[in-house]
Amino acid sequence: MGNIFKTFGAAAFSGLLLAGCASTAHVEKDKSVNLNNYKTFAWVDTRESKNDTVKTKVSDLTERTIRDAVNEELEKVGWKQSKKPDVLLTYDLLVERAVKEENNPVYSQPLTRYYYNPYSRRWIPVYYPSEFLGYDRDRRPVREGTITIRLIDAKNDKTIWQGWTTDEVASRNLTGKEIRNGVKSIFRKFDVAKN
Repeated sequence: MGNIFKTFGAAAFSGLLLAGCASTAHVEKDKSVNLNNYKTFAWVDTRESKNDTVKTKVSDLTERTIRDAVNEELEKVGWKQSKKPDVLLTYDLLVERAVKEENNPVYSQPLTRYYYNPYSRRWIPVYYPSEFLGYDRDRRPVREGTITIRLIDAKNDKTIWQGWTTDEVASRNLTGKEIRNGVKSIFRKFDVAKN
C-alpha cells in the first residue's frame, strides 16, 4: 500500500513539474459558433498585405514543423485535412526582444544573541527571526516568441477561433521543440472552447 502512495505522489509531482514548464496559452472563440459543426481543414498562406507577393518569411522547416504539430492536434480531436475544408488555418510566428523583470524577496539572516542575567546568573538566548527587507529587482534582456493559430470559416472568411502563446526563447528563431510545445499549450484549450 505504501508503494502505491509513493508512486502516486511521484506521478503527481511530475505532473505539477511539467505543468509549471508549459507556456500559458490564451484562446478566443466566436460565441455564436459551435466548433462541433466543423470537421475538415486546410492551410492557407499568410501575407503581410494584399500586395505582398511573398508569404510570411519563415523557413520551410519551420513551416513544416508548425503545420505538422497543428495537424497532429486537430487529428486527435477527429478533424481531417480536405480539399473542400470547413475551416482554413493560418499561423503567425513572432520573435521579439523584451525586458524581463524579476522581483526576488530579500530577508535578513536569523540570529540568536545571548544576554547575561545577573539576578539568575545565567546566559539567556534570545532568537531574532529573519525579517523582510524588501525586493531585489533584476532586469535582463530576453527574446520572447509568440505563436498564433487562427481558424477561419471557409464559407464566410470570419475568424471563429484563435489561440496564442508567448514564452521566452533561446534565439532569434523558434526551435522545433519550442514550436511543438507552444502548439500543444494552445490546443490544450481547444476542447475547453469547443462548446
